[in-house]
Amino acid sequence: MPPNQDQGFQELGGQDNRWLEKQQASNKKSKWMAIGGIVALVGLITVGIVVGVTLSKHSSSALADSNSTSTVTQTNPNDPSTFKPDSRLIKSFYGLAYTPEGSQLPNCGNKIEDVITDIQRIRLYGADCNQSALVLDAIQQTKVNMTIYLGNYVVANDNGAAYTRQRDEIQSVIQTFGPDHITGITVGNEFMLNYLTANGATDPNSAIGNQGAALLKANIDDTRTMITNMNLNKHLTIGTADAGAFFNTLVLQDVEFGMSNVHPWFANVSIANAADWTANFFKTFNSEPAAALSNTPEMFIAETGWPTKSSDVSNETNGPSNASDANLQVFLDTFVCQANTNGTGYFFFEYFDEPWKDVQFGGVEGYWGLFNSDRTLKDVKIPNCPVA
Repeated sequence: MPPNQDQGFQELGGQDNRWLEKQQASNKKSKWMAIGGIVALVGLITVGIVVGVTLSKHSSSALADSNSTSTVTQTNPNDPSTFKPDSRLIKSFYGLAYTPEGSQLPNCGNKIEDVITDIQRIRLYGADCNQSALVLDAIQQTKVNMTIYLGNYVVANDNGAAYTRQRDEIQSVIQTFGPDHITGITVGNEFMLNYLTANGATDPNSAIGNQGAALLKANIDDTRTMITNMNLNKHLTIGTADAGAFFNTLVLQDVEFGMSNVHPWFANVSIANAADWTANFFKTFNSEPAAALSNTPEMFIAETGWPTKSSDVSNETNGPSNASDANLQVFLDTFVCQANTNGTGYFFFEYFDEPWKDVQFGGVEGYWGLFNSDRTLKDVKIPNCPVA
């Protein structure tokens, strides 16, 4: 973090967006990892998704068949790798955030056939409720060229139960499917934000922040030991994900990458300024501070996007702008091409709308997808600015 954080926040939006992030954390639980990324539901999703989609240098092309239904056309109905691409989907995204449907504990209901359908539409990844195995199995069956980040959602007050369970699952998945389609492992999703909030603090580098960092670092180091013992330490990288303003320096010094959730909607930024605000925030509070560390961890935007709908009138706007397909199109046109030009690694939030989030949280929570919940493309056009 820069020495004068408050000044930096004022320059980026005229308000302290760290507090906005904390406010949203109390009622917004769709953050993932993974990428979701990375997307982990606090208290329910344990192994978060850290998106492995990459319609760019990590993958060969954007694939989908978005007709009026969610059915994917295959030239051979018995071979999932023979699906028909959709010409509307251009490989313009670095990555996408995705949660397989039916992957929320304790009511796991995901199925390999559904994950195969999703893989055929865009590259994706999930972990909990056997998500990791399902997605890697689907990658093998569809023969898509993609890599993923495995995620471990760490809970601070459970004596390591969630971490250990997920660590063992990750190890089993790697042993079963091998490391070829895995880029790295993300340990912790918004752990520092949640730890600080639970302990009445705001500064990730305060004494309380460093206490939380010590807990997280122990899990990161344990994961690295596991990977080293599997002789994969030169193949897989270890990182963490958190809200944009809540990275602890000690944690960043212990990882190869960091994934930052940066949402202009929740910072009450207008759609006209959303792309520039996102780029400036990420540069000021994530990429530049990380570059100044001796280990120079690679930084990604783990989540960013724009909602298209709200289930209630009070959340239809963030103040200056509305949730709508039209504004999602503006963000696509301005952010995606700008980020691709600047070489920013990002995971767009998210693949499709998720009705369960609307039921549980309301507001805009269920409506961040590029696709509707039935996997039909929304009234948007993917920008034609492929990643080099």
